[in-house]
Amino acid sequence: MRHGKRKYSIGSSPSHRKSLLRNLAVEVIEHGKIKTTHTKCQAVQPFVEKLITAAKVDSVANRRFVFRKLNNKSATNHLFDAVAPRFKERNGGYTRILKLADTRVGDGSKMSYIALVD
Repeated sequence: MRHGKRKYSIGSSPSHRKSLLRNLAVEVIEHGKIKTTHTKCQAVQPFVEKLITAAKVDSVANRRFVFRKLNNKSATNHLFDAVAPRFKERNGGYTRILKLADTRVGDGSKMSYIALVD
């Protein structure tokens, strides 16, 4: 049975989906807000939120966990030093998705912003 196994179809293979989520998460952490398709926003939101939750407790194990997920040293340091302390008192809900009225010109895909909550 494959109940509850659905993944967002944002890549042609699992390795492409993994690298795409990794790159989108790095961009959200470094820039605070990115514009991409709505499906990609929905796919990256739980990924980023779990990383922020782990980064709220600054330990060697959590730094290694986050670095293993992001594979980017500067993004990991920025997450622990600048992003996670902002959410110390918040219990989840670190990101929001804002739908845009405009669609992408080439293929008409629905576009959205994913942004860190202030």
